[in-house]
Amino acid sequence: MDQNMTLEKRIAAELYSYQGKMSVFVDDLRGSTVEIGADEEFETASTIKAFILAVLYLQASRGRADLEEEITYEASQFVDGSGMLRAMGVGAKLKVKDTATMMIICSDNIATNMIIDYLGLDTINACIRELGFGHTVLHNPLHFDRYDKLGTTTPRDYAALFAQVAKGTLVSKEASAAMLGIFRQQHYNTMLTHDFPQFYLDCEETGEPELIWVASKSGSMNACRNDGGIIHTPYGEYVIVLMNKEFHDIIEYNDHPAMVYGARVSRMILDQILACEGKLYLK
Repeated sequence: MDQNMTLEKRIAAELYSYQGKMSVFVDDLRGSTVEIGADEEFETASTIKAFILAVLYLQASRGRADLEEEITYEASQFVDGSGMLRAMGVGAKLKVKDTATMMIICSDNIATNMIIDYLGLDTINACIRELGFGHTVLHNPLHFDRYDKLGTTTPRDYAALFAQVAKGTLVSKEASAAMLGIFRQQHYNTMLTHDFPQFYLDCEETGEPELIWVASKSGSMNACRNDGGIIHTPYGEYVIVLMNKEFHDIIEYNDHPAMVYGARVSRMILDQILACEGKLYLK
């Protein structure tokens, strides 16, 4: 291969005009990776919720959390932003599993605070380290009027979480399958799939087999635009993480430059995986 046309060089060329900083980690789960700024630290925004979910299932496996237990939405857990619990009101009772599901699929911020209180912030961080994510920290609950930072992670750590889910090794095979099912229902995957052929994603409308599906968790704050997860193709799965910072426009909208350039990189990776029948490189 011409060394000027490696996948990393082509990604760099795609990002040449991007006025921000994007780090990329891709794992084809067959021994090959693409790593661009993989160990750079980023604000997590809502991607920290994926790590919190992993901790919940770890604690449940030890009998230190009960997925069927009911917990109550308390006034101290209120926070603005995404989610549905604001409409249900203080005093609403949900099972732990349902609260955690809302934390992921609609990125519910109040549900996240409920799970943080249920597990304990110090316990969450200890378990994150125990699971092997040494560069990931939950700094605070979600209270944007009090704290500037939510969490810190790296593309490598975030990709490792999804790689373990894909392999069935995050906590256990059963826990990984349960988390995969939750991640597949997540609503916000604009960056990863925006430029994918919609025909392959919309099997309900086309009547065709579901050839491509996504299990992911995104996160956005003023300081970052992040997305990552598992992409299933007819050749198997791969993991992709895209994290952005140092851009100028902090307003959130679908055509934000970080989303546009991230979508281009994601499509580039998909095309490479399909061309190489599930691998990043032909060897």
